[in-house]
Amino acid sequence: MKRTRPQLTARPDAAVPGGEPGRHLLPGPAGHRDAVLVVPPGLTRPAALAVLMHGAGGNPQHVVSLLEPFAESHSVLLLGLASVGSTWDVLTGGFGPDVERLDALLHDVFARYPVDRVAVGGFSDGASYALSVGIGNGDLFDAVLAYSPGFMAPAVQQGTPRVYISHGTADRVLPVDRCSRRLVPTLERAGYDVTYDEFAGPHTVPPDVVERSVTWWLGGARD
Repeated sequence: MKRTRPQLTARPDAAVPGGEPGRHLLPGPAGHRDAVLVVPPGLTRPAALAVLMHGAGGNPQHVVSLLEPFAESHSVLLLGLASVGSTWDVLTGGFGPDVERLDALLHDVFARYPVDRVAVGGFSDGASYALSVGIGNGDLFDAVLAYSPGFMAPAVQQGTPRVYISHGTADRVLPVDRCSRRLVPTLERAGYDVTYDEFAGPHTVPPDVVERSVTWWLGGARD
């Protein structure tokens, strides 16, 4: 069932810290890939949560691994989502199963772990989806981390999350001139606070870009 907008209903709850630290698989619907949850050790107080979307042909383990080195040092929960279909639903006709699964996973995570801020991010097509979902749910997400996005397709503008976009100047998959160099001015004209990190490189996410983005996110003002 398609949705006209990617509205999420899950909100952080007053959960008590619990659960084993480490990387955990969260089973998906029958026949679909698992999601991945990374829990840092020593989680005794409300933590930040980053929801991450993979690129086309990728998987949640890959996109989670980008931020995993920072999970323990920054006490951050990571949730890597897998698209239900071959790619994200908004690319195949409209928001639907992926938004529904994300909402269900967030309800589960919020019931088990105390969370005090939430970002949504992703790489490539996952970055495009993160922008689309993040702009439509700015009352939940305080930030969007978009690594090499191609487009955005928000059905509605909800709130004003801060936005971090990175892109390589030698990207041949999603050329920077047609993608981020157009997206950034569009977002700024719409009133968003955008930090743009352009680097010399191909279609990838360098570790120093990830570190800068995490520092930017966690160092920003909370709503």
